[in-house]
Amino acid sequence: MSTAPDLDTLADLALQDMQNNQLAAAEAKCLRVLNADRQHVGALTVLGLLLHCQARHEDAVRVFNALTLLQPNNLQHWSNLGTALRPTRRYDQALAAHARALQLGPVSAPLLYNVALVQLDRLDYSSAYASLTQARTLAPANAGICYLLAQCCFDVGLFEEALAALQDWPKLQDLNLEVTAQIAHVLIMMGESRRAEAALRQLAARPLAASLAAVRVLERINRLDDARAALESFKASTQIKTPDPELLMLEAALAARTDDHETARTCLALALKDHHDFPRRYHLLFPLAAAEDALGRFDEAYASLAEAHRSQVLYLEAVTGRTPADESATMALALEGCDAEDVRTWEEDDAPAMQDSPIFIVAFPRSGTTLLEQMLDAHPQVKSMDEQPFIKKAHDEVTALGIRYPAELGRLSAPQLQIIRAHYWERVRAKVELPPGKRLVDKNPLNLLRLPLIRRLFPHARIVLAVRHPCDTLLSCFAQQFRAPDLALMCRDLGVLASHYRRAFDFWYAQWPLLRPSSYELKYEELVADFDHEVRRLSEFLQLPWHDAMLAPGEHARAKGYISTPSYAQVIQPINSRSVGHWQAYREHFKEALPTVLPYIERWGYTA
Repeated sequence: MSTAPDLDTLADLALQDMQNNQLAAAEAKCLRVLNADRQHVGALTVLGLLLHCQARHEDAVRVFNALTLLQPNNLQHWSNLGTALRPTRRYDQALAAHARALQLGPVSAPLLYNVALVQLDRLDYSSAYASLTQARTLAPANAGICYLLAQCCFDVGLFEEALAALQDWPKLQDLNLEVTAQIAHVLIMMGESRRAEAALRQLAARPLAASLAAVRVLERINRLDDARAALESFKASTQIKTPDPELLMLEAALAARTDDHETARTCLALALKDHHDFPRRYHLLFPLAAAEDALGRFDEAYASLAEAHRSQVLYLEAVTGRTPADESATMALALEGCDAEDVRTWEEDDAPAMQDSPIFIVAFPRSGTTLLEQMLDAHPQVKSMDEQPFIKKAHDEVTALGIRYPAELGRLSAPQLQIIRAHYWERVRAKVELPPGKRLVDKNPLNLLRLPLIRRLFPHARIVLAVRHPCDTLLSCFAQQFRAPDLALMCRDLGVLASHYRRAFDFWYAQWPLLRPSSYELKYEELVADFDHEVRRLSEFLQLPWHDAMLAPGEHARAKGYISTPSYAQVIQPINSRSVGHWQAYREHFKEALPTVLPYIERWGYTA
């Protein structure tokens, strides 16, 4: 008969096996111990951890629940029970278990981290933010905590706080490959390519890394062969038997990149089958709609998009408190225009020359602006920085001075203008290297609505207005999963979207005769139909010397790697006109939207 010390030794060996990823051997040893002593705490603990890491969550809950009955004052048992309950979606019970662990104390950063994970699952971002902030105070150099705090802030649009959480991130502790890839992803999504470079170098050195986060980043920066190799490595190393939604979503993303849309659709449909968290279903529904669209299953695609928007609206309401009835802060800029008398007072004597001003690309979203940006960025005398809110920040500075925007921009003194411009360039140089002689491209589509401020700060700047058939633009916006709450809510319905589209261009064309900016209208359809000719015309307007590199924006984008906008996959493709007129496949859904945008269809010479 085994003695107690022998059972303890066997339990310790089971723990070693688990740590060495020998899960079957570890479980066998645990069961041998428990056959001799059903209440052996060490073996039960290892078994519970084994079950949890194999996604056998209900079994893990039973084991950890038994441990809390055996040792009700053991903090770790309660914490493990809360962690095991989380994937079963019993969030109230999970929080209650963690609360008991917190009562038993002392409060630790790992425990607060696990509490925050449950709060995030419940979409209680404010509580999660508080838990993670406290955890970071206790463990300021913990990489996992800093990452999760950054992701929490990013998800609710607190980008500056997200960046602050990752300040000097390479110096953080416990930076394993998974966390490094997660940090890289959130930095890339914020357009912080310079800060992400160290993480990308680490991923480049380990192309077969078994990490889903690494696969996600590699796909996002268009290193598709490495992404596929990393995915296969992960699948070979994992012990999870049940379909994993994130794994299926990545398989679908990589399949779509090779135009294997049937495989993508199958993977996403399988991921959705047991995905009952409706406010988060939109992450799967948007790519599912894209696959259905590519397969010509347009009715199914539209139904998936409609459900995706219902899901995302619920998510945004829970996370941000924003509702579809709330006025968009961006679209509110179209409510007031400049005052003609005020504009006549605008002095331009100290304004930067054209060569010292940014090149602005504005439009309604999904009008081909990323293609334009990469085309210009390929020129050796030009530098882009992805989409940044720097003109919005300048707008905030103006209103902080007590100046009514845009009717009182003439009240800005020359010194105030110089300060605001200096702050703009400081933000730019924190984002990208801009050596003397290089011109900046500031591409942010809805700066369309900030024309008065652009004209006041940089009166000699060249502005490119990207135009695309209104219905193709609306469809592309409706089909896009936007992260920004304003934009996501605006795009929830084609009719609503059309009204915002109309307001945006009504504002532009009302202000243009008064402000007379140096602008150039470039139609997407003409650009893709005769790329060489249109690029040459544009370079002449911008007074850029000709360079052949502008004719290969896809190659330039592929070499660049990280592009923060939703078009990161499309922009590396050869120039094509596949999307021109695509809205006709959904024409029956444009009954409300079409009359709204008809004036601009006619203005630009399109057909309905």
